[in-house]
Amino acid sequence: MNATSKKKLTEVVSMCEPAKNVLLIGCSGCPVGMETGGEEQLKTCAAKLEEAGKTVVGRMMIDMVCNKALDGIRLGRRADVVAACDTVVVYACGVGVQAVANILERPVVPGLNTISVGGMQGLWPSHERCGQCGDCLLGYTGGICPITMCSKSLVNGTCGGTNNGKCEVSPDKDCGWYLIYERLKSLGRLDDLKRMNAPRDYQLQDIPDSRRATMLWALEVEEVPAPPKKKKKKKKKKKKKAAKGSGAGKAVMKEANG
Repeated sequence: MNATSKKKLTEVVSMCEPAKNVLLIGCSGCPVGMETGGEEQLKTCAAKLEEAGKTVVGRMMIDMVCNKALDGIRLGRRADVVAACDTVVVYACGVGVQAVANILERPVVPGLNTISVGGMQGLWPSHERCGQCGDCLLGYTGGICPITMCSKSLVNGTCGGTNNGKCEVSPDKDCGWYLIYERLKSLGRLDDLKRMNAPRDYQLQDIPDSRRATMLWALEVEEVPAPPKKKKKKKKKKKKKAAKGSGAGKAVMKEANG
């Protein structure tokens, strides 16, 4: 199973710009097990998109979005909805998002980040690869992963070693950013290349102890449920009673008043 975490809905909406009509696709596989996707998450995302003035032309769930054969069958049966959309938001792992991008001539936006659990498991054997970087950029790169397709995993364009669309590492290997440029050009989204992506946070690919203590790391792990949070009791403030003046104090007051 590929582990995922939810992207902020504001980021998903931002990646959709300037599209007006959006199709939502959810994976019934790993994200459902992770509780990061599913029909309810599509509804939540749809509401946020509509708040931003977008039209959600449809929602659909596919058993395993990383399986392009299934994608092709399901999307082919909804050709009218696909034709009506400008952008597709995909709630799946990075492999699933790329699979949809390779089938449809539409910009794709990831609704999830794929997080590291120490290796990829159970993937559809095709060209798509995911680096489990924890901060998916596929919405800005035409659905082509710069982490796995670029030999140097660059996130802001090609290096100086590319030559005629080929990588300097091997003349038989396509330059990942050349492929990204050509894809964005065909989608009319070359302006996405003007965006400066932040330097990669490699700590996102680390596996924290909290994740190792869950079944995401190994099914044999016995998860310990977190203890319920105790409600803090509000302390009642005691009102201070005004102290009565002493006998000596009364005498001084009398002298002062004459």
